[in-house]
Amino acid sequence: MKLDNRLNAMTVDVEDYFQVSAFEDVIAKDSWDSQQLRVGKNTHRLLDLFAEHNVKSTFFTLGWVAKRCPDVIKRIVNEGHELASHGLEHQRATTMSRSQFDKDVYESKAILEDVSGTAVKGYRAPSFSVNDTNTWVYEVLAEQGFVYSSSTYPIVHDLYGVPDWPRFKHQRDEGIIEIPIPTIRKKEANVGIGGGGFYRLYPYWLSKKRILAFMENETAPYSFYFHPWEIDPEQPYVNDAKWRSKFRHYINLSRMESKIEMLLKDFNWGSMYDVYIK
Repeated sequence: MKLDNRLNAMTVDVEDYFQVSAFEDVIAKDSWDSQQLRVGKNTHRLLDLFAEHNVKSTFFTLGWVAKRCPDVIKRIVNEGHELASHGLEHQRATTMSRSQFDKDVYESKAILEDVSGTAVKGYRAPSFSVNDTNTWVYEVLAEQGFVYSSSTYPIVHDLYGVPDWPRFKHQRDEGIIEIPIPTIRKKEANVGIGGGGFYRLYPYWLSKKRILAFMENETAPYSFYFHPWEIDPEQPYVNDAKWRSKFRHYINLSRMESKIEMLLKDFNWGSMYDVYIK
């Protein structure tokens, strides 16, 4: 029995363990092709899990991954999930000029559409890297035919965050719908409850309590995000990374798949487009 009747959005940011922002200082992009590729196997496992629970999801996918794992892309689409863009090579939007971002998103969208044979309507910036310094991102997305973005997390965080931005879906003046990662209000501050590292860190009962608090206080749908590498405790260990980066990346990897399964059982899930746009 589901704990709430509303349809919520399940999302997966499709990137491999060596492409995360936390390791960008120790794993060079020109070495990516020599790394052990695990994203294909892990994403297939997620697709199996979603099929078992009759769940549809949005897969925000790197163009780099799509070129190397076309079988994954075709399966995502063939099984009724939404394919969306996560950029080309997981470069944060805040580190690019407008022209660089335009090229990055164009190439990613072209690869995804070519491999899948479907139109890509959604975008998520790597590491939620949209803020007051680069709102031109939305102009570029609109120019390239995107419908929505899910690129902001309205919390205080050392790596990202726009705590003063809207907490819920809103229409931007540039013509793009922005769908922020969910938060709850606690002591006059936004607390992140949208998934990722926070979800791995906390016990499931606490995450569930916070999700239910969101649902009790808000009429908006809830959305959740995570990555294929988060269900892979056997991935290579990046010893040269900083201590904090390693803690954030490796904490509770062995527990993540079972916690995802509990989430799938307790709530109703669909794609971002079906939940927020359709």
